[in-house]
Amino acid sequence: MHGPVSLVPTMGMLPDGHLSLIRLAAQQPSSIFVSIYANPSQLTVQEGKHSYPSTLDSDLALLVALNERLRSNGSGTVRAVFAPTDQEMYPFSPPDDIPHGLGSFVNILPITSILEGAGRPSHFIGVATVCLKLFNAVNPDKVYFGEKDYQQTVLIKRLVQDFLLDIEVVIGDTIREADGMALSSRNVFLGTRRRAVATVLISALNAARNAYEGGIVERDELLSLCKQEVEEEQVKQGRLLEAQRVDLKIIYFELADQGSMTPIGTVDAGRGAVICGAIQFLPLEVLAYGEDGGRQDGNDTVRLIDSVLLETRNTSYRI
Repeated sequence: MHGPVSLVPTMGMLPDGHLSLIRLAAQQPSSIFVSIYANPSQLTVQEGKHSYPSTLDSDLALLVALNERLRSNGSGTVRAVFAPTDQEMYPFSPPDDIPHGLGSFVNILPITSILEGAGRPSHFIGVATVCLKLFNAVNPDKVYFGEKDYQQTVLIKRLVQDFLLDIEVVIGDTIREADGMALSSRNVFLGTRRRAVATVLISALNAARNAYEGGIVERDELLSLCKQEVEEEQVKQGRLLEAQRVDLKIIYFELADQGSMTPIGTVDAGRGAVICGAIQFLPLEVLAYGEDGGRQDGNDTVRLIDSVLLETRNTSYRI
């Protein structure tokens, strides 16, 4: 193939966030490859591939429509879709054997073991492994990932550096809905009631970012504001009837170095930092008649993650 090649890896169920990455790649003259593969080695036992039903036909229809718009604008276009099978990606062992140590997997410590990796020990090992396989299969010049999964972007950059891959990693801005909710294929799992409450995550992160912009740089103070926001929502939900309320819990909030994801105690205003958060929505106690409960009619848990950057700024002092 002539000219540079760009790769946008996805797990299918294409949200606008992934489509925005394709549009970003199309700003440069290149042949764009989109991979569609629900990688089982990065999913927990509770999630499994059943959590990502095949939407290949509808995803291809979205890409065809997007391609027409890109072509009419004279932009780069999607030249191919790579939708491999589990057998093609993991030819010698089941792809969910990470906990048993079977097969060939990529582990990049400590990134794979902290924050998201602490509660999901196989997740980032699976991400690193499948991305290396995709990079080898497509041989791209550039790869595109979204900033929303911030820890993943740090992992991919380290993967490229550690394995001496001649690939440029391009990070696209987080695409958000009007209420601030980050676009994600997981959002459809929530249903109407839990989706209405899900904005508490970005509200919590924004509370910390606003405090940082006001001069607060200490980890404990910033994270306390995040937790306070969620705890207030928990109290509010606890006052509602079973058929109205939503149960949610904090998994973590953390202040970390932007380049390594290592937790830090104080933000160096000259370097900035990132605040990451994860919350979990529990099954609905009662599904109201005619209500959209989301995946499994609200009988499952849904985990959401998000992050905000604390930008570098001139050093200021609190009085």
